[in-house]
Amino acid sequence: MDIRKNIEIVKYKVAESAEKAGKKPEEIRIVAVGKTFPAEILLEAKEGGLREFGENKVQELVEKMNALGKEVSWHMIGHLQKNKAKYIVGAVDLIHSLDSFDLALQIDKTAEKCGCIQDVLVQVNISGEETKFGLRPEDVLNFLKEVSMLERIRVRGLMTIGPNTDDKNLIRESFRRMHSLYIDMKDKKLDNINMDILSMGMSKDFEIAIQEGANMVRIGSAIFGNRMYR
Repeated sequence: MDIRKNIEIVKYKVAESAEKAGKKPEEIRIVAVGKTFPAEILLEAKEGGLREFGENKVQELVEKMNALGKEVSWHMIGHLQKNKAKYIVGAVDLIHSLDSFDLALQIDKTAEKCGCIQDVLVQVNISGEETKFGLRPEDVLNFLKEVSMLERIRVRGLMTIGPNTDDKNLIRESFRRMHSLYIDMKDKKLDNINMDILSMGMSKDFEIAIQEGANMVRIGSAIFGNRMYR
């Protein structure tokens, strides 16, 4: 597995898609998702020029943070349980998966203890699939108003996972609706809400996501190859 070559290919595709969206390649942030891969593999990606890494599970995230250190930026991209928040709040740069007010309260409480402000994205289930976490699009505005009252959380934007389909038209339509929601929320100019990140798109659909407005993509297998499930 030539990770450096994979990174070059991904960056080329990101640049191509950014151009189609009228953006500069450097406006698109690539989060390398190292799920199931050991820290030494992530180190190769770091040496290949990547500086933002995401993990789905708290334990794996903590282990890799300890191994790679703080020279890179860490993202919690998977579903976060309230009882696990204490392990990552204040340690990660961005939590992508805020999807309930109970979790928001827990993050806020933990952030107060560590004397920090935690950046988060609100996860939206734009496709409406029962297997996915996230808020319904129609609930996002009221949720943002509630969360904006918490002093130790800073909402930076929205995150979604594309529909589980190979139909590119359906994927594009979902991302288009997500971008529209993101712009709507940005236009509200809510206090304590900074809508500057739209995280959507993974290895199979990141090009479409960028074309439809994403400025952050979460890429795993296109960089690291097939998952090393045990």
